[in-house]
Amino acid sequence: MTKDINVMIVDDEREILKMLETAFRKSEFKSVKSFYNPVEAVRAYDGSNFDVVLLDIMMPEMDGIEVLNKLKEKNKNVKVIMMTAYSTLDRVLKSHKIGADHYILKPFRNLRDVEAKIRQVLAE
Repeated sequence: MTKDINVMIVDDEREILKMLETAFRKSEFKSVKSFYNPVEAVRAYDGSNFDVVLLDIMMPEMDGIEVLNKLKEKNKNVKVIMMTAYSTLDRVLKSHKIGADHYILKPFRNLRDVEAKIRQVLAE
């Protein structure tokens, strides 16, 4: 199952993007595409080209809640895992209400946990 997963990562921290891209490529996911700019990520998402989206909540220009809304407009069934270093209950509840499947806290304790969360969300 791992090799068939197409992942989109959206985060304004280049170090996070690079770390996740490297880890996921070592996991042999089918494809990993990362976006530093959330507007470009929304443009690149066509509704079916990614199995799961890892999406940072706090970003300039367009926050993760707005990106989540736009992705759900394109595909209400898209699997989205929100990432945040600032766990505010309000934002987590709002993203869940819009349709986020899960959220994970940054910094990540273990990248294998992130990979496991992706597999879990896709299996649900």
